[in-house]
Amino acid sequence: MERRLRNRILIFLVLAGLVAYALIRVSGRQPVAKISAVVPLRENVVSSISSNGKVEPISPFVVRAQLDTFVARVRVVEGQPVKKGQLLLELNVKEVAAQLAEAKSKLLRAEDDLRAAKAGGRTDDAARTAGALATAVAQRDRLQSNHDALERLIAGQAATKEEQAANDLELARAQAEVKRLTAAKQEFDRGVKLDAGRADLQVEQAQNEVAALAEKVRSGRVVAPADGTLYSLPVRASDYVKMGDLLAEMANLGKVRVRAFIDEPELGGLEPNEPVKITWDALPNRAWIGRTAVIPKQVVQRGARSVGELLCEVNNDKLELLPNINVSVRINSKERTNVLTVPRGSVETDADRRFVFVVKRNGLGGGKSTLEKREIRVGIADSTNYEVVSGLQEGEMVALPGDIELRDGMPVRVVNMDASYMRGRADAN
Repeated sequence: MERRLRNRILIFLVLAGLVAYALIRVSGRQPVAKISAVVPLRENVVSSISSNGKVEPISPFVVRAQLDTFVARVRVVEGQPVKKGQLLLELNVKEVAAQLAEAKSKLLRAEDDLRAAKAGGRTDDAARTAGALATAVAQRDRLQSNHDALERLIAGQAATKEEQAANDLELARAQAEVKRLTAAKQEFDRGVKLDAGRADLQVEQAQNEVAALAEKVRSGRVVAPADGTLYSLPVRASDYVKMGDLLAEMANLGKVRVRAFIDEPELGGLEPNEPVKITWDALPNRAWIGRTAVIPKQVVQRGARSVGELLCEVNNDKLELLPNINVSVRINSKERTNVLTVPRGSVETDADRRFVFVVKRNGLGGGKSTLEKREIRVGIADSTNYEVVSGLQEGEMVALPGDIELRDGMPVRVVNMDASYMRGRADAN
C-alpha cells in the first residue's frame, strides 16, 4: 500500500514538472525588468555656465608715496568723484624742502667751479702762476743779454772774466727757475683740465639731486591723475607713510571688468563676446549685463579648484558695482529654440560617442518591450537636458537609468512614464 502511494506521488511530481516546462515553452516567458522611460520633447535649451567672480576697474590709477613722511591734510573722501588735477591730499615736505635748498646751493658752487675750470682755472691762481713764469723768463733773458754783452767787452778788454762768471752763475739759476716754473705751469694746466671734468660731473650730480628732491617736494601735493571715482583712500591725516605705500586708487567705474573663475571642464564652451549676467548679493534685485572679453589661456589653482580666469566687460552706469566685491556670474554661451531634447541622465558616454537605450515595443502586446542601444549626436546642454541633433525621432521612447543595468536587446516592461511623456502623448492627440 505504501509502495503504491510513493509511486503515485512520484508520477504526480514528474507530471507537474512536465506541465510547468511545457507551459514555459509555450508561453515563452522570461524574467522581465521593470523600467521607467521618457519620450523626447521639443524645448528651448540655453547652455549656460555659472560661477563666481570679482569686480575690477578696467584702467585703474594707483597713487603711491614718493617719500617717507606724515600725511598733513586730506582734501577728499573715499567714493568721491574727482577731476583730473584735483588736490587729493598733502604730505609734509618741510625736511625735503630744506634738503632741496642745500642741494641748490651745492649746485651753484659746482657751476662756479665748472666756469672757472673752463676759463683756465681760478683767476688769482692762474695769474700768479703765469706771472711767476713771466718774471723768471724776463730775468733769464736779461742775464742772457748780459752774458752776450760781457763776451764782447772781454774781447775789447773792457770787462773781466770774473764778471762773466758771476753773470753766468745767475743765468744758470734763472734758466733752472724758468724750467721749474714752466713745468709747474704745465701741471697747473693739466690740473685745470682735470678740474673741468670733475666740476662737470659734480654739476651733473648736483642737478640730478636737485631734480629728485624737487620732484619729492612736488609729490607732497597729491592730485588726481585723471577723471574718475576715488574708490580707495587708505590714509588719514597724521598717518606716517613710507615710500611706495598706497595713498589712493581711482578709475572710471562706468564700465568695469569682472574676473570670473571658470572650472576647467567648462572652459571649452567659452567664446568671446558672449552675453554675461552679473548679480550681487548686496543688491539682490539688480542685474548687470556684459560680454566676455578675454578667454583664459591657462588654468590656475584657486583653493581646491582648477580654474581659468575669464575677463568680462560689464556696464556699470550707476556706479553700483564696486571694485573688489565678489559677484555671481552666468554666461549664456549658446541658445537653441524648439529642439528635440532628452534628459541628461538617459545619455551614456563612451569616449566621444553618446548612446541611449530606445524602448522598442513588442508587436505581440502584453506590455513587453526590448531595448535597442542606439548612438545619437547631441548639441548643447543645459542643467537637465541634451539637444538631440540626430539618432532619435519624435515619439520614440528612451529608457531612464535605474537600479538595473540596461543592455542592448534586454526585455523590459515600462512601468513608469516620465511626466514629459504624458504631455507628449496629450500634444500628439
